[in-house]
Amino acid sequence: MIALLAGTYSTAQNLSLKKTDQLFKNQAYTEAIVNYKNLETSEEVLQKLGDSYYYTNDFENAANTYTKLKDNFSSSLDKDRMYRYAHSLLGIKDYQAADVYLKTYYGKDWNTEEFLFELERTTPHVFEVVPIINKGSKSDFGLSFIDGKNVAFASSRNMERPVFSWNGIPYLDIYEGQLNDTALSKVTPFSEEINTDLHESNAVFTNNGTVMYFNRNTEKRVKIDGDRVSNIQLYRAEKVDNKWTNVALLPFNNELYSVEHPSISKDGKTLYFSSNRSGGYGEFDIYKIAINEDGSYGEPINLGNSINTAYRDQFPYISDINTLYYATNGKQGLGGLDIHRANLVNGEFDTPINLGSSINSSKDDYAFVIDEATNESYFSSNRDGLDQLYTGKREENILTKYQVVGVVQDSISRKTLPGSLVSLLDERGVVIDDMITGNDASYLFKIEPNKKYTVRATRKLYIPENVDFSTDKNGKVSHDIFLTLLSYQDAEETINADRKGEVQVELEQIYFDFDQAIIKPKAAATLDDLVAIMNKYPEMHVEVSAHTDVRGPSEYNLTLSNQRAASTMKYLISQGIDENRLRSIGYGEMQPLNECVKEGICIDEEYEINRRCEFKVMQ
Repeated sequence: MIALLAGTYSTAQNLSLKKTDQLFKNQAYTEAIVNYKNLETSEEVLQKLGDSYYYTNDFENAANTYTKLKDNFSSSLDKDRMYRYAHSLLGIKDYQAADVYLKTYYGKDWNTEEFLFELERTTPHVFEVVPIINKGSKSDFGLSFIDGKNVAFASSRNMERPVFSWNGIPYLDIYEGQLNDTALSKVTPFSEEINTDLHESNAVFTNNGTVMYFNRNTEKRVKIDGDRVSNIQLYRAEKVDNKWTNVALLPFNNELYSVEHPSISKDGKTLYFSSNRSGGYGEFDIYKIAINEDGSYGEPINLGNSINTAYRDQFPYISDINTLYYATNGKQGLGGLDIHRANLVNGEFDTPINLGSSINSSKDDYAFVIDEATNESYFSSNRDGLDQLYTGKREENILTKYQVVGVVQDSISRKTLPGSLVSLLDERGVVIDDMITGNDASYLFKIEPNKKYTVRATRKLYIPENVDFSTDKNGKVSHDIFLTLLSYQDAEETINADRKGEVQVELEQIYFDFDQAIIKPKAAATLDDLVAIMNKYPEMHVEVSAHTDVRGPSEYNLTLSNQRAASTMKYLISQGIDENRLRSIGYGEMQPLNECVKEGICIDEEYEINRRCEFKVMQ
């Protein structure tokens, strides 16, 4: 009896799993979640449960499920699931955990917190974001302007529509309303010519609101890679006698892929859209297509891999000044879809810029539109659960103005000094950034308000220069500081280049008694002059080199010269010079100053010239 019951239970489990897998395959994720939660835990169940949570933007449960999957089945995180796991962790702002998987996924260092910090200082604008008051709101998104204050948007508020199995809420319709500041009023649905029992969304308008392009999904599901899919296609409609009519499917649609999210250039000659058609870079790419004078269309053109990624690049909006705004989850960001912008330069879009954390969240932020003249923007986000409309007043990011720039040059000749080290220090003297100047010898550091800084230039054989400045209420936002460096040669008469071009501190000659390495009183007095110079320039480093004459065995002379150099260095240290600023070396008889290169060919005074110490400035 027990065995029979076990067999019955097992069969029921298998039937339930099979049914639930079919729900998953049909993208009925909300219902699939309920079923998977009631099934016995297995690797497959956890994989599909985690994916179902991810696809319905429940990132907390997705992250928890993927964690359980990782802990119990360590090899079950394939590359795509690793990406979804990382983005689920971003969605709950667990950046450090997300970075571990993103680093593995991309095969390079990944630091989200550092990215966000840099983004805050470099993104061109900030936005003051508030939700749009929209009575009856039920998963609304994709606001666009018809004319004046009349706007359109998509909504799931019609409870009489069929329920979308993906997320368990009604199918989308397009609505019209009046926008006053941050509130929508007089909201009414478009006619049945536009709204059907299918999804309609993302309406955009031209010709003073008399021509509309919009999305509608296909009623027929087609089999793609073993799954039956209802793709999205683009339609065009005209307003005649105040009624929407002539609804037509655009000719470049195809039931085997989606074509969606239209946007029209100001001159009405170019239509932008997103699509997962074959030949792209990833899941969805941004395309453009020419609208000809006769109403026909050109060929779709992919905007390229500067814009498009291996993942979702969607919701394009081309502004009146031909700036492209779009949403992507394929670039480093805050999590989910982030809104980016790219400027049209010489017919090509430049590198996209993330709009920053004042408008993007850890969830999906998308369907951005803006009035470039008034800086009033509108976008959609599911940051608080369901999709909602938001407005954001765009302002210049003052932090981009906080910077210190300048050039490093020689204080005497005024020649620029490429290859100099410039460092930015905080008020504690801690280096927070540094750089080597390029060919133009310029530098630039981003800084922050209400801080005290020091900018320092250093260069070999030059005296370092420090300049203090402030960005507090008594300081400035932007600083332009020329750093002028004085060479040791120009600063001191006793510092000059020798015949080999090496910079030496020229002191009275230090002589040693024959076969001795003891510092004599006269030599000590001379070395005190070097101590004074090194105290005057605390960044100066010196190499102490000792030389012998040629008399005696060469190996012995080398040892003796090392002893003399070490003895000299020991004296300097005894006078308070930091050992780290000194280096000693003995050259023996290898570097004579005259022709006395053999024994017996010179008088004692001539050999004595080669028995010396030298002091080369290293930095």
